[in-house]
Amino acid sequence: MDLLLPLLLVALLIPMFLGVRRQKREMSKVTEMQDSLKVGDRVVTTSGLFGTVVELDDTTVDLEIAEEVVTTWLRQSIREVRNDDDATEDTTAETTEAASSNGVADDHVAAPEAADDAPRLTKD
Repeated sequence: MDLLLPLLLVALLIPMFLGVRRQKREMSKVTEMQDSLKVGDRVVTTSGLFGTVVELDDTTVDLEIAEEVVTTWLRQSIREVRNDDDATEDTTAETTEAASSNGVADDHVAAPEAADDAPRLTKD
């Protein structure tokens, strides 16, 4: 009975210790990735914005998010670096999901239907 309290404490402290170690290891990986950024890398920010690195500073990163549209972000806001394989897998998955949600087979993508009865804008 006297060993019950120390065993409970050990049983609770070991998972906490392992969790902290895992979290530190993940943080070091993210920091290493943010330090190894280079111009031309395709990245995703913590807010989900996709962009390409066009300029680097010690604390900031300039991302091109569209043609001729460059925004400045803190280096810590970069969540991941995407390679070309990730991008092609995502576009393939999106195309497959869109086709299956329309009830169309994977090899045929439905063309958008023309709306003849849509209102037309006229200049008065």
